[in-house]
Amino acid sequence: MTTWTGDELSRIEQDDELEVAPVRGDGAPHAPLPVWFVRDGEDLFIRSFHGESGVWYRAARASHEGRIQCGDVAKDVTFVEADDPGLNDRIDAAYRTKYGRFGARYVDSLVAARDTTLQLMPR
Repeated sequence: MTTWTGDELSRIEQDDELEVAPVRGDGAPHAPLPVWFVRDGEDLFIRSFHGESGVWYRAARASHEGRIQCGDVAKDVTFVEADDPGLNDRIDAAYRTKYGRFGARYVDSLVAARDTTLQLMPR
């Protein structure tokens, strides 16, 4: 299984957003959309601000494949559903810490969307 390099993680975590482009059912990539992400150890996670109704999220769950770009790091990824309660508690805290400056309206939506947590696994 491929993992993120330390250099990639360092470069990625300098930004607030990454662009995610899941593969659609017909094999074509979605147009890239900016999403907030967090790091937990050596792993990266994203959630759908719009919950399970988010278009990119539905495509990511259906295909489990896509591409992310953040700064000069671009990677094909596998989307892995992350439903471990302890992990999601840490991700909640990471979202609150990283994005709290934007206000509860935004952060609370992502914390409430913990059922949409996807781990980004580089391919």
